[in-house]
Amino acid sequence: MEIIELDDVDRGLLHALQVDGRASFSRIGEVLGVSDQRVARRYRRLRSTGMVRVVGVVDGRRLGYESWSIRLRCTPDAAVSIAEALGRRSDTFWVHLLSGGTEISCGTLQRTAKERESLLLGKLARTNRVLAVSAHRTLHTFVGGRVGWTGLAVLSPEQQAHLAAGRAHVQADEGERLELSPGDEAMLEALSRDGRTGYADLAAVTGWSESTVRRRMDQLCAAGALFFDMDVLPTLLDYRTEAQLWMSVPPAELGATGRALVQHPEVAFAGVTTGPSNLTASIVCRDDTAFYRYLTDSLGALPAIRHIETAPIIRTIKRAGAMLFG
Repeated sequence: MEIIELDDVDRGLLHALQVDGRASFSRIGEVLGVSDQRVARRYRRLRSTGMVRVVGVVDGRRLGYESWSIRLRCTPDAAVSIAEALGRRSDTFWVHLLSGGTEISCGTLQRTAKERESLLLGKLARTNRVLAVSAHRTLHTFVGGRVGWTGLAVLSPEQQAHLAAGRAHVQADEGERLELSPGDEAMLEALSRDGRTGYADLAAVTGWSESTVRRRMDQLCAAGALFFDMDVLPTLLDYRTEAQLWMSVPPAELGATGRALVQHPEVAFAGVTTGPSNLTASIVCRDDTAFYRYLTDSLGALPAIRHIETAPIIRTIKRAGAMLFG
């Protein structure tokens, strides 16, 4: 893989794409004080490495989907193939190999009880090399998705506000459930592979006009059903240690503890789940020394955490968006 040395323009571009993944290169150039051609060249260079991409992500809660957090323990010879099979599914995200390569963690979005039972009670339960399955509902997210990883932050509040002014804002009633058409499904599939797919290409896959594509995308974004995530490999930013954490916190302290994690730049994801470990997090640190300091100092300062389990991420099979091969 090509070794990339990031400068201030690169880092500003990455943060700009986190703020608005479909911001035009000219708008980003205005914010960074450089030409749109320079921004475009930098984006194409970073995108070509496979270490950076913008992806369209569905917020399953706005569509009535169930979000689940799954852990599998497998035989050593089967973990990679099982993780890759999970990664190929359209309903999974953030598929990781953990610890010694015998454990897998992933998230899923299930549209119906039948889909949930097919995965949890059918496919996984009948896979003889899966030794144990733990599945819990994800009830609330503090960091992740719309609330991005703060490790990318370099732009000033004023620069961020200028970029955010071009985005659609969530306006719909949170209790209202949206329904997707076949055209929506085709558009979302394309955006899950490349969130910056042009309107002409989206029109081709949906059979709609470009103006219809633009209008429908704005509607889904404004309703909170679609957002754009800047997916970057932490190693590009010289973060070498990633881990999954499972914590037990008294229910009355979950909100305060989760809000405290939002302030930790090491936290890429944090959410509340069902089960005995009711607060889970994904951590990104420079190295093992920084991870140790995070555990002892930052987490150690949160008195409500009664128990913590950690597992290093040794390989990520699938991140946000669709899994890409080759």
